[in-house]
Amino acid sequence: MSLTVLQPKGWPVPKGYSNGLTGEGRLAVLGGQVGSDAAGRFPDAFVPQVRQALANILVVLAEAGGKPEHIARLTWFVTDMGEYRASLAELGPAYRAVMGRHFPAMTLVEVGALVEEEAKVEIEATAILP
Repeated sequence: MSLTVLQPKGWPVPKGYSNGLTGEGRLAVLGGQVGSDAAGRFPDAFVPQVRQALANILVVLAEAGGKPEHIARLTWFVTDMGEYRASLAELGPAYRAVMGRHFPAMTLVEVGALVEEEAKVEIEATAILP
């Protein structure tokens, strides 16, 4: 089973995400993961927190037998959009180190705060498993 990218004819191809994906299988809905390690420690910087949050998503997804390529959607909540934009050059390589070249449908929003005070990002995922 694989996911199929939904790319409307004539639309520009998005960079780093997809407009949509479709697939058949079991649905796995993951709650938001923050950038802390298994002991609850947070790195100080934004990009390492993103990398850890994505790694945490994969750990939870593995409990259902899932892999990065099964993720159909990611929703990112960031506390500072300026920090996100300033980190783009570092963010791409960090993302690919964890997720490979799989780019699900994504939404990114800035929020006033997250439950964990040290968290700069929280990412939730929806996956379609074979």
